[in-house]
Amino acid sequence: MKSQVSQKVGSNIMPINRTFSIAPMLDWTDKHYRYFARLMSSQTLLYTEMVTTGAILHGRGDYLAYNQEEHPLALQLGGSNPTDLAACAKLAAERGYDEINLNVGCPSDRVQNGRFGACLMAEPELVAECVSAMKQVVDIPVTVKTRIGIDEQDSYEFLTQLIDTVKAAGCEEFIIHARKAWLQGLSPKENREIPPLDYERVYQLKRDYPELNISINGGVKTLEECQTHLAQLDGVMVGREAYQNPYILAEVDQKLCGLNTPVLSRDEVLEKLLPYIETHLKQGGRLNHISRHIIGLYQGEVGSRIWRRYISENAHKQGAGIEVITQARAAMDDIVSL
Repeated sequence: MKSQVSQKVGSNIMPINRTFSIAPMLDWTDKHYRYFARLMSSQTLLYTEMVTTGAILHGRGDYLAYNQEEHPLALQLGGSNPTDLAACAKLAAERGYDEINLNVGCPSDRVQNGRFGACLMAEPELVAECVSAMKQVVDIPVTVKTRIGIDEQDSYEFLTQLIDTVKAAGCEEFIIHARKAWLQGLSPKENREIPPLDYERVYQLKRDYPELNISINGGVKTLEECQTHLAQLDGVMVGREAYQNPYILAEVDQKLCGLNTPVLSRDEVLEKLLPYIETHLKQGGRLNHISRHIIGLYQGEVGSRIWRRYISENAHKQGAGIEVITQARAAMDDIVSL
């Protein structure tokens, strides 16, 4: 009988810097946004949008596509079938991903119906089985992103039961969204805002499990806040702020990772992105596939409203080209010179 154990794949030799990462965000952290983010920070750990095992194994598109410039890059998987997760992890490792992350935190109805996401917090043994199955076939890290609790199951003991069980399966890195999730009654958006943040619970987790790598997620808006968390924890994951105000990434390498590298200006970032946009257009892509991700580049700058409006009104039009971006930037200068 043929062995069911596959040879491990993956060649991650250098340790991943987990000091700062960008959260997986559906419809936001696609390969175009990730390329844009990488222009500003070489050290940030980037995550894909959550991809379900069903999409990878049975979908018609290439759900594992990315740009080589995006490394270090983690794939976040959604699923609860250990065999399917192992198959997807193996495919991802073969494609060169640096980490596999299991989603145990998303509270949406669609995710719950698929028996994955935050509802898996109530099944720690299954989460452990999923992690173990993936670790058996890949050499790259397998990590878990979860909440601090679900519904009325939000005691510290409930959280540590999950950590203990999954740790025993070999997981050494956890990303904790410092809010619990309400599986009924709140939308995913409300679950990111209404349940109160409890950073202290995540700090306590690190004190009780000093051997684990613990990163925190939820409500972080500035690099100064990141520094406060890093005094207690191993890493900080930022979500919406890194998307809506992307220039926050420009000083991550210097302020959080200790690099002595130049900080690019907003205009320098845009200049570096233009060739990528041109290549995308030549390959038949549309401008707004990329332009939607850079709307917030000039947030807080004089003329930023003009920038946002010009791109929003023109980038979606048929045949829109690189001139929309350059004209939007010129329109900002026109405002400044008045």
